[in-house]
Amino acid sequence: MSITGHMPSMGILQLHEGEKKFQLTRHAPSGPLSPFVKHYWIVSWNLEGQPPYCQDVVPNPCVNLVMEEGKSGIYGAACSKYTQRLEGKGQVFGIKFRPGGFYPFLGSELSGLKGGALPLEAVFGAGAAPYGQAISQSPEAAARIALTEALLLERLPANDDNISEINRIIDYITEDPGLTRVEQLCERFGMNKRRLQRLFSRYVGVTPKWVIRLYRLQNAAEALEGGLQHDLAKLSVELGYYDQSHFIKDFKSIIGKTPDEYASPLP
Repeated sequence: MSITGHMPSMGILQLHEGEKKFQLTRHAPSGPLSPFVKHYWIVSWNLEGQPPYCQDVVPNPCVNLVMEEGKSGIYGAACSKYTQRLEGKGQVFGIKFRPGGFYPFLGSELSGLKGGALPLEAVFGAGAAPYGQAISQSPEAAARIALTEALLLERLPANDDNISEINRIIDYITEDPGLTRVEQLCERFGMNKRRLQRLFSRYVGVTPKWVIRLYRLQNAAEALEGGLQHDLAKLSVELGYYDQSHFIKDFKSIIGKTPDEYASPLP
């Protein structure tokens, strides 16, 4: 089932420009997989006769399994913005797992899933190679999703209440722009800080402090992109920073540009 209606950027910077160069679709998983999988996604492009296009994407607290010619793999949460270069004609298929949703498939702490791609064989064993071959021979979205569901359902884990709890916490972070400190999360969910940090280290692979910072900086980028905010001193205070220079440093580390550069892109 395709996910219709307004699609949030979900970390794709300046998506309105990118949509002129590529097509992005997202598709919901079947019921048994919905506790673990957020959606399947497909990016297609045809830039033949045009210059290459570079799309910036900021990190998120989700694991992605990416099927791309010559570069397939499983990717944990990155630490900074990365750039995807699109040229010629191509398509990429991916699985975005819910925060914490990949942990039951991996069976080990997600904080170790950093620094490059994990090969599919490390998680799916002998089934990885035939799956990859079948995906490469099946360009249609429905066929790729059916193959992927078969792979995942064969290894369907038991439901894990910790995943639901993590997603409630992260949903709260995304929905409350006034939340800037881990202590606010602990108070809201009645959880001590040490347990919250252990939960995120094991299931998500990044700290709750990092997730809060990530979404607040994405909020800032969207405000700057939409021309809704020009006072950087005020914006930095709203995001919980004690000084503007610290805000600018963090913004650049995640978004890849200073706030001024992002708000006034080169023509």
